Amino acid sequence: MKRAIVLAVATLALSCMGIVATAQTNYTLSAALDTARTSSPVLKARYMNIDAAQADVITARLRPNPNLNNQTMQLVSSDHFAPGTRWSSNQNRQVWYQVTKPIQWPNQRRYKIETADKDVTLANNTYQEDVRNLSLNVGSSWINCWVLKKRLALLNESRTNLDTLVKINELRYKDQVISQTDLTRTKVLLSQYDLQLSVFTQDYQNELHTLQLLTGNTTPMEIDTSNEILTFVPSVTLDSLIAQTMDNRSDVILAKNTIDERSSNEKYQRALAVPQPELGVIYNPQNSVPYIGFYGSIDLPFFNRNQGEIKKAHIQQQQAQQELSATQRQAQTEVVTAYNTYQLQQKNIEKYSGILHQSQQILDNVKYAYLRGGTSIIDFLDAQRNWYDTRLLYYDSLQAYYQSYIQLLFATGLINQL
Repeated sequence: MKRAIVLAVATLALSCMGIVATAQTNYTLSAALDTARTSSPVLKARYMNIDAAQADVITARLRPNPNLNNQTMQLVSSDHFAPGTRWSSNQNRQVWYQVTKPIQWPNQRRYKIETADKDVTLANNTYQEDVRNLSLNVGSSWINCWVLKKRLALLNESRTNLDTLVKINELRYKDQVISQTDLTRTKVLLSQYDLQLSVFTQDYQNELHTLQLLTGNTTPMEIDTSNEILTFVPSVTLDSLIAQTMDNRSDVILAKNTIDERSSNEKYQRALAVPQPELGVIYNPQNSVPYIGFYGSIDLPFFNRNQGEIKKAHIQQQQAQQELSATQRQAQTEVVTAYNTYQLQQKNIEKYSGILHQSQQILDNVKYAYLRGGTSIIDFLDAQRNWYDTRLLYYDSLQAYYQSYIQLLFATGLINQL
């Protein structure tokens, strides 16, 4: 019995450990972007604009309601009542029942529905632009986290190596192999690393909180640094990349569809310039004598012919065309700038392989010589700083490279496919 209880407790403990272990997920760049697109509270709110636009389509398809009108007039003075009647007699009362319905011209209904349908397309395109902008923020934040975590690993590695050296130097100082100044110099550098470690750790946690906010994730997050970030950029010329951008980038598509929506709206406003008639029937019992008649009403377009809304719709269409031209120029400039920056950062990263190898080789040689008394602690600490600073500069360059990569995907609109 006791053995069964122990097994049950062990099983429960293992399951709890499993829950804790899986609660913190390592996120790759693509996983962070996918999480943001499905869980971001901002995107969820923006997506509702599409549903609201689809509700406007339902409204546009509805036809005008009929109108029911009743008028009742009652004789007040009994002197005028019909002979032998009382106040409640229908001979002393006139009643008017009128049922009418506004007549919507075919073009008015057609262009109203067409404009509402295009508003749905605009809402969808606006949402895609929101996704593009959020993807840029999430990608940039994730890269910052990735680089900060790499710096933390580098600093921890450097600190561990230096801590080992401090212990060695303490023994060497006891054996009077080195001076107290040499030992103090080593400890000072170790203290500097400790201070940087606290700063880097806090920066990393702050950036993780920012990423968690952007992705809408409610569970603890961790960045996957086990592999380098895979970059994919179409192997095409810059002109071809610009042409693809003009066809695929969400804000360019949004500007083009805005022109279509404004064109439909202008047609709808012109259709509203035609007076809308209202037709119906009348049933009118007067002093118990029934009458039936016809009702017709139409505006006389002497003053109001919807001139203001027509002019406004025309101006908005011209405005949309101007905005498309500005958006295309902006997109082209952003693509050229992002592409050139990406090419430059890529070349800089390629040059670092030799520099990193040289700094590592220098550190190994100086460390070997120092431990055997062939050089001073100053030379070793200088080589250690050079090794560490070189790698920090490499991570700065790596961050700039990956940021330029994200910016290029953002400028071309390919970030939504990442």
